[in-house]
Amino acid sequence: MIRSKLPLLKDYSLQLLRGDILGGVTATIVAIPIALAFGIASGLGAIAGLYGAIAVGFFAAVFGGTNTQISKPTAPMTVAMALIVTSYADSLGEAFTIVVMAGTIQVLLGISRIGRYVAYTPRVVVSGFMSGIGLIVIIMHVLPLMGMEPSSGGALGTIAEIPEAIKNVNFQALAVGCVALAIAILWPRKLGKFLPGPIVAILAGTLLSVFWLTDVPIVGELPAGLPTIQAEVPSMEFLLGSLEPALILGLLGSVDSLITSLIADTLTGTRHKSNKELIGQGIGNIASGLIGGLPCSGSTASTVTNIQAGGRTKVSGILYALLMFGLLMGLGSFIEPIPLAALAAVLIRVGWGIIDWRIVSRIHLINRAQLLVFLLTLSLTMFVDLIMAVAVGLIVASMAHARTLEKFELDSVISVPVLDQVFLRDSVDVGDIDPFSARVGIVSLKGIFSVASSSNLVEAVGKDIQDHEIVIFDFSETSYLDDSAAMVIDQLAEVAMQQNTLFIVASLHGPVKQTLLSLNILRLIPEDQIVETMEEAKQLAQQRLAV
Repeated sequence: MIRSKLPLLKDYSLQLLRGDILGGVTATIVAIPIALAFGIASGLGAIAGLYGAIAVGFFAAVFGGTNTQISKPTAPMTVAMALIVTSYADSLGEAFTIVVMAGTIQVLLGISRIGRYVAYTPRVVVSGFMSGIGLIVIIMHVLPLMGMEPSSGGALGTIAEIPEAIKNVNFQALAVGCVALAIAILWPRKLGKFLPGPIVAILAGTLLSVFWLTDVPIVGELPAGLPTIQAEVPSMEFLLGSLEPALILGLLGSVDSLITSLIADTLTGTRHKSNKELIGQGIGNIASGLIGGLPCSGSTASTVTNIQAGGRTKVSGILYALLMFGLLMGLGSFIEPIPLAALAAVLIRVGWGIIDWRIVSRIHLINRAQLLVFLLTLSLTMFVDLIMAVAVGLIVASMAHARTLEKFELDSVISVPVLDQVFLRDSVDVGDIDPFSARVGIVSLKGIFSVASSSNLVEAVGKDIQDHEIVIFDFSETSYLDDSAAMVIDQLAEVAMQQNTLFIVASLHGPVKQTLLSLNILRLIPEDQIVETMEEAKQLAQQRLAV
């Protein structure tokens, strides 16, 4: 077992403090432009991104289960929030109430100790969703790159407005954006360890707009001081109607954070606590929703930046949140002159990085079922609905997975007739037996049997039952039987009774026996036909045939 390397207070050294300070400062520098840009992209304003980064960054660091996690606004959470603002809430207060609900769901996931199962979302669903989000981020920031207002119609609305935007392009804003985009893409990795590319891109774009290209839309005045309570006291009708988007928002943040935690474990040799991490993220999102901040999750880019800069304990995450808080306490004036085109350029670069190129580069190699799930999730994410994309993606992925399991499970069903001459050779004179008679059939279920194969078990075994006077079901090598497969055994027992076939059950054990007994599957089978071993089953069958 890998043990966490988080030091006790007495073991905390100056070297660890130095690493945490460098990690926290570097992560803050990288996160500032992204948080502001995502705040604007959500439709709630730059300050909402800052509020979210402060609230979730602090509480997730204090109460979370990953030592080096840095939390901030991320693309999936921002796009989901933009959808909530436009489709599920009649006011900003209601929108932030949904954020509080999502945070509460995350806390409940952690308390119920099922947090680790959230990470079991199939990779192709996550890849399709993330790639769709990446493309949405790129498309939706084409207009701000050209100095236009972002479209309220999502990706499709943006695409429809691009021809008109080209006719009315703000060339100064486009120049600033192109310079910032080129720097964000081409900035050397070696230099990025000391001065991140997004920061350089923002600085270059800001200097251009301040000293030369002045006709460029900028972030503008940011409110200073402490935030106020924004969420509203919801009605029962609103709670019921908002449960679906809150659930999706909570699950998105959970999956995003836990995947980031796994990456952090790989880089630091530690082991995070999934349930504790979800509780920390949930508390942070509750606080963020209350003060009018964006919902946030663990950020892979910022967490990796923190680790590479030397961050090793929660101190780095707490310092990051405190530094972000400093912007509210009079440092916001440094943010106000940033051109929106430069922020759009940085987000286009971020969107490109969000696309799962590991899957995209192998798209011609993956099997058709997985390809269908990927393309379906991506398409629904981009052009229909984020919530539907995740739901449909999970359903289709589950069906594809069940189809694969069905083949393997049915291959583990062995149904064979046993010639009377072989089966009865120890009990009667085989010379008097029809050499072609096979009155006994043995069905061996080896391995795992689930809902995937249950519908075809009857077809695979039912005919064999009808062809024999006695059928022996051998469970000696059955390791697991779910409720659906158990009900098939019940159905097969009924078929045997209808055909006057003797149904013998052998070698029931462990969870398989418990499942069959708890569902009362064996109620139709006399007790003397349920035996402990296959040897007893053969002896019973020989006795019945000899009668």
